[in-house]
Amino acid sequence: MVGESRWVQWVSHLILGSASAMVLLPLLWVLRTSFADKVVAYQMPPQLLFAPTLDNYRDVLLRFDFGSFFLNSLIVALTTTAIALLLGALAAYAIDRFRTGGPVMPLAILATQMMPPIVLVIPFFLIFKQLGLADSHLGLVITYLTFNLPYVVWLLMSFFRRVPRELDEAALIDGAGPFTVFWRIVLPAALPGIGAAAVLSFVLCWNEFLFALMLTGQQTKTLPVAISSLVTQQGTAIGAVCASTMLAIAPMVLIYFAIRKLLVAGLSLGAVKG
Repeated sequence: MVGESRWVQWVSHLILGSASAMVLLPLLWVLRTSFADKVVAYQMPPQLLFAPTLDNYRDVLLRFDFGSFFLNSLIVALTTTAIALLLGALAAYAIDRFRTGGPVMPLAILATQMMPPIVLVIPFFLIFKQLGLADSHLGLVITYLTFNLPYVVWLLMSFFRRVPRELDEAALIDGAGPFTVFWRIVLPAALPGIGAAAVLSFVLCWNEFLFALMLTGQQTKTLPVAISSLVTQQGTAIGAVCASTMLAIAPMVLIYFAIRKLLVAGLSLGAVKG
């Protein structure tokens, strides 16, 4: 029995190790290439040991105007996340507590996530061009809200559902109104879930490529689009691509380590019991 248990443990570790390697090795290779010069980056077979250089990061930060693209992504992601949380929290609370929209509403919200984004790109482009919102932060924020807001509402509905209704009823008996209950009782109780929704919403906006490619210009270009512009007909600046990729990933890593406890607590709060 002990031998069988140990065998199962070894197999489990092997599977988990293989899965982790599949995820981490590409990132480690990108990190390695970001410190390689042009000769080493393109060398075949690849050279594992070499003298690292910061030339790729220097080129990206000084010549590539990385700061402007980073700021564009930050403005759009933060604005979209803030609006999505504000509207999403109110909508999720109304749907969960007051059954707004009836039993069809949750299904309708979920159905919006099933539409392929490519279907919306051309209509958004034509509408924004007529309204003068093409190549603007506002146009991109509005676009991101179309898929981000339903996602946030769906997440927060599950988080609010975990907050006991007895707390609402006790507050109402004490004379509190529905908005007071929402603001002072439900929101603080669901704060870990709201934090998790905020992080996931921010990541969705930060990594989005298709809408940003079609709806932005040189002044409002976001990081994913800017990085893709390093791949041209003349060739790929692989070192610069890897360096800019690592710089784009860095905020996500920092956010994760900064609020990982809140994120885990929020995801646990929204878990569905079997």
